[in-house]
Amino acid sequence: MLSEHSENEIDREIAKYPPERKQAAVMAALTIAQREKGWLSEETLDYVAHRLEIPPIRVSEVATFYSMYELEPVGRHKIFLCTNISCMLRGSDGIAKHLENKLKIKPGQTTDDGKFTLREVECLAACGGAPMMQLDDAYHENLTPERVDEILDAME
Repeated sequence: MLSEHSENEIDREIAKYPPERKQAAVMAALTIAQREKGWLSEETLDYVAHRLEIPPIRVSEVATFYSMYELEPVGRHKIFLCTNISCMLRGSDGIAKHLENKLKIKPGQTTDDGKFTLREVECLAACGGAPMMQLDDAYHENLTPERVDEILDAME
């Protein structure tokens, strides 16, 4: 189901807990599986449950509660645009429109080529650099439409 590398990562996470508490590694195991697969299918959720020896519903409860887990296919790159008050006051609405026009998608959608998924989020805790977005694991602050274009054009 998962690569040897991912299996080893999960083993390292499980080892952090007493054997009778290995279910505590559920968030780490989901993150590792999602990093490899791109999203968490029902089959992947069931596999994590089996791996941690817990009922599948327990894994599903975690995966559906936290917004960081993707339960449907998404683009290779995820863009999270902050739309909270600090970013809004500094122009995130204009950045949102620019992203929609450039990518030809609305928030919650994925580009036709599967490259980008766009999400609006409430806060990414970088108010001093507003407006900002997170692209995969990297923060990009003090955005302008031109800066957004540079960032996106540099992606594979």
